[in-house]
Amino acid sequence: MSTATAKTILITGASSGLGAEMARQFAARGNDLALCARRLERLEELKAEILAAHPERRVEFRALDVTDDDQVFEVFRGFQADFARDGRTIDRIIINAGLGKGAPLGTGNYAANRETAMTNFVAALAQSEAAMEIFRAQGSGHFVMISSMSAVRGMPKSMTTYAATKAGAAHLAEGLRTELYGKPIKVSVIYPGYIASEMNEQVASEQPLMVSTEKGVRAIVSAIEKEKASAAVPPLPWAPLSVVMRHAPLPLLKRMI
Repeated sequence: MSTATAKTILITGASSGLGAEMARQFAARGNDLALCARRLERLEELKAEILAAHPERRVEFRALDVTDDDQVFEVFRGFQADFARDGRTIDRIIINAGLGKGAPLGTGNYAANRETAMTNFVAALAQSEAAMEIFRAQGSGHFVMISSMSAVRGMPKSMTTYAATKAGAAHLAEGLRTELYGKPIKVSVIYPGYIASEMNEQVASEQPLMVSTEKGVRAIVSAIEKEKASAAVPPLPWAPLSVVMRHAPLPLLKRMI
């Protein structure tokens, strides 16, 4: 794909896991990148890796702690200005940064649950505001929220807060989709199942449905590029399982999870 037709894709949480692999795969498909995360040295390494494989691509990066509201707006606007100097727009923004800490409610670990809630929902709200500021000004764009299969139904124990935050983030995007229906700004919500990443490496061996980062992200990227409104990924087994999870009687659900 030529630079003239390449999309410019902003990805948060791009220093590792799903975010870093999305950057690799989107670059391989001919897109330019705006990458942000807390660990600047990881972004530097990722940029070097991508440009070594695809020297024709453009990769900009900035440090970002998504829990710093002011920095979120500063970084998003900065990327917008970077590409505007060449007459380019930010065509797609993927809200991916997240945290997987958690503990059963009432067990003395409120701090971990609060940190997850602030990162996965409040910070997602800030990123959504900053993204939509750009897209409303442009009159176009593709807004992508990375949620989780855990958002389909309330989850127990250490997953309770995480699942609730991912459901909340999904509803932010769904509300935007309803508002923007029929307009040039598209909205996608992606619900990944078990995909190996830095966040879940301690439990990866315990999950028989876990797929590799590369395979899982290939399904994510495919759904995003098709601009699907909603997608459980990888489609097998998660598309049919999402229906079962949503409607299964509670005794069956507890055995499943």
